[in-house]
Amino acid sequence: MQNFRALFADIPDPRDLNAQHDLTEILFIMVAASLSGANSCVGFAEYGRAKEALLRQFLNLRHGIPAHDTFSRVLRHLDPQPLEAALTRFVAALGAALGQPGTGPIALDGKRLRGAYDTGCAHMSPIVVSAYLHETRMVLAQTRAPHCSEVAGTLALLRLIALAGATVTADALHCTRRMAAALRERGADYVLTLKGNRSRLARDAAALFARAGDGAPFAEAGETGHGRREHRIAWVIPAPELAERHRFRDLAALGRIESWRKVGDGPEIMQSRLFVLSRVMHPHELLATVRNHWRIENNVHWELDVVFHEDACRTRKDHAPVNLALLRKIALNLLRAHPAQKSLNMKRQRAGWDDAFLIELLTHMR
Repeated sequence: MQNFRALFADIPDPRDLNAQHDLTEILFIMVAASLSGANSCVGFAEYGRAKEALLRQFLNLRHGIPAHDTFSRVLRHLDPQPLEAALTRFVAALGAALGQPGTGPIALDGKRLRGAYDTGCAHMSPIVVSAYLHETRMVLAQTRAPHCSEVAGTLALLRLIALAGATVTADALHCTRRMAAALRERGADYVLTLKGNRSRLARDAAALFARAGDGAPFAEAGETGHGRREHRIAWVIPAPELAERHRFRDLAALGRIESWRKVGDGPEIMQSRLFVLSRVMHPHELLATVRNHWRIENNVHWELDVVFHEDACRTRKDHAPVNLALLRKIALNLLRAHPAQKSLNMKRQRAGWDDAFLIELLTHMR
């Protein structure tokens, strides 16, 4: 508990001075409850009452277990920015405790909190942007996209994490001069998807690959499973002249990946994608980097929806949706860090049943 308190000590309490329940204890209960299957303030309160004897091994609980209204008020009024910084510190401490590297390829992507909309405004549900470290499979940081602008949220997110020496991947929405400049200023390389809507740059890229022909270095990869067969070929060619022509900061090379996919007895589908790179990399590295980028969809967004039921959560007032999303990511990181070869859903269920297993999950915070 002392280590948890140290990590979250800088978070200012938004409540009045006469608040009875300690803020760090409230956060601890919410994390423990999230690990054990609770997804809402009512669930946090019910979990606290059911596990009060266990929680008293870690917490003082001078005024007992907080009511669900207390959890709700804290989530609504707590400033997300200090909690976002705490998430970043927490991941660094967790990685150090587990002997895992803190650098490597980083994926950036946004996700809508689809249930967190006000009545009559389903089209305006908030967007949170996450940074995901491929090698450790952990969420490094999260921030809310202002005015539902994922690009603005991503630029703000870059200020929360150390990027020096990392290779950052992002989809075509972020293939902009501003994003490239922001990443290079932070010492990161980039692999950004390029689509035809950036017509001049895409047209020049296609022309360079046409001139290179069969002489460009390439690499191949393929996989078969779950009734699906896929084959991919990647090419990389230097293109430093495009950086000045298109005012694209440190653009050094272009990548192209063509993939052929066949599911069952269905037709074979071919797809071709272009990428802008800030350094010349081997085609094998491009294949692996682009493939790993989509882990943020499968290992974060999908898990949050299926295991934590994030899209179904109707918490929507003030800062509560974003703060609750941050707590889910803390719980997700802890579940992933545990070495048990079980699904995340089974780990959550076992944490609710088995107090010893819950303590194992929480001791990763040391």
